[in-house]
Amino acid sequence: MADVDFPTRNPKSGGVAVEYCHASRGDSGGHEALTRSAISRKLGMLRGYAFSGQYDAAADYGGPLYFIPDDTIAGLDHARSLGISSEHDLFGGVVPQPFVATKAISHSLVHPGAGAPQGWSAEFGDMVRDAVLPGYTVFTAEDARQACSRLLARGPARLKAVRAKGGHGQTVVSGMAELEAALADVEPAELAGHGLVLEENLRDVTTHSVGQVRVGDLVATYYGTQRLTRDNDGKQVYGGTDLVAVPGGFDRLLTLGLPRAVHDAVVQACHFDAAAEACFPGIILSRRNYDVAQGTGPDGLRRSGVLEQSWRLGGATGAEVAALEIFRTDPGVKTVHAACFEIYGDGCEPPPDATVYFQGHDPKIGPLTKYTVARIDRNGREGP
Repeated sequence: MADVDFPTRNPKSGGVAVEYCHASRGDSGGHEALTRSAISRKLGMLRGYAFSGQYDAAADYGGPLYFIPDDTIAGLDHARSLGISSEHDLFGGVVPQPFVATKAISHSLVHPGAGAPQGWSAEFGDMVRDAVLPGYTVFTAEDARQACSRLLARGPARLKAVRAKGGHGQTVVSGMAELEAALADVEPAELAGHGLVLEENLRDVTTHSVGQVRVGDLVATYYGTQRLTRDNDGKQVYGGTDLVAVPGGFDRLLTLGLPRAVHDAVVQACHFDAAAEACFPGIILSRRNYDVAQGTGPDGLRRSGVLEQSWRLGGATGAEVAALEIFRTDPGVKTVHAACFEIYGDGCEPPPDATVYFQGHDPKIGPLTKYTVARIDRNGREGP
C-alpha cells in the first residue's frame, strides 16, 4: 500500500481526524496498522475532517479533533482530557473502567460475595441474564471451580480469556481436571485483574453480528453473519462478515421482517446495549457491535445469547464504512448489502468494485488480502 501525504488541516471545517493508539504494537508495516489507517482516513472524510495520521499531544491542530482509537478508551477523565465528550468526538467507545470493555461484563458473579473490580455492576448481570448464554465471570481460581462445577452438571463449559479477540484464548472443558489444566496456564495477575468467563458450550454455532455506527449525523444499523476461513497455518480464523445495513436506529432494522433467528439476535443485542448505558454512567458509544451466538445446548435445545461487545474499530468496520458512504451519497437508499473479506494465501484477485484495505505479505501471518464490497438492495430506494 502506497504512502499517502495526509493534510493536517481542513480549511473548510478546521476539524482533524486522528488515529489514537494506546501503545506501540510493533505492527507499523502489518495488515492491522495499514487497514486501520486506511479506514481512519475514510472516517475522517465522512466526518468532514482532514486526516492527520497518529495523534500527537504536542501538536497544535487548530481545530476540533475526531479520534479513531485502536481500542475502547478506558477512563472518563482521560477521555475528557483528550476533548472527547460525546459520540461525535470519536469512532469507538469510552468506558469508565477497563473491564467494562471486555467479555467480563457479560455474566454475573458466581455468588454475591465473589471478588470483582471496583465499579462492578451486579445490576447489569441481572438485566442481561436472558440476553446471554448461561455462565459466570470469575476473578479467583476457587470461583472458577465453583462456576465450572455448576456448568458441568449440564454439559461441557467454555473457558474464555476476557481480553482475547477473534475467538482466541478459549478452551472447552468437560471435567474438573481439564479446568485445572487450563487454569494453570492463566497468569494470576490476569485472573485477578481482568477475570475469566465460563459459559455453556454450544454445538453447531452460527455467530450473528448486530451493530450500529455513527459518524457525525450519519447513522447505520445492521445485522450480519460472520464467516470463518483457514489462515496460512491451516487454522480456522475470522474470514469476514456479510452485513445488511439500514439508515437509522435499531427500530428501523426491526421493521425489515427479519427471520426469527436474526430477529432474536437483534433484540438480544438491543437489550445488552440498553443495559450497558443504564448501568455504566458516562459511557460513550459511537460504534456498537455485538456478537450473538446461536446453536444447540447440551440438552439439545436451541440457545441464543450475546457473546461479547466491541466498542472500537473492528473487523467489520470496512463494511460499516461502505454502507455509511452509500447512505451519505444517496439518502434515498433504504438498504445496503456490504461484505468484508480476509483471504489468506497468494493469488487472491478482489472484484473490480472492491475497496482493498490490504494486499501483501504481513510480517507475522504471511500473505493476506482484505477488501470490502457493497451494493444497494434492488428495492433499496425510496420513491419511484
